[in-house]
Amino acid sequence: MKTIRVKVKPQSRESSLQEAGDGTWIARVKAPPVDGKANAELAELVAERFGVRKAQVIIKSGAGARLKLVQIDS
Repeated sequence: MKTIRVKVKPQSRESSLQEAGDGTWIARVKAPPVDGKANAELAELVAERFGVRKAQVIIKSGAGARLKLVQIDS
């Protein structure tokens, strides 16, 4: 099990997930922050990046904020 800190930037031009120099991750998602769409896209990005299923990615805190703690079950 791994926990990462992610700063999300919704409504970006393209989706990407990159590690910042301080150990946090920056996620740019195309989806707007409405009805959990940005969180769902974030889960897909994290799952793809770490090679796990989307169901193994859990947003532990910050579901309504830009800064989130994301747990990845392996």
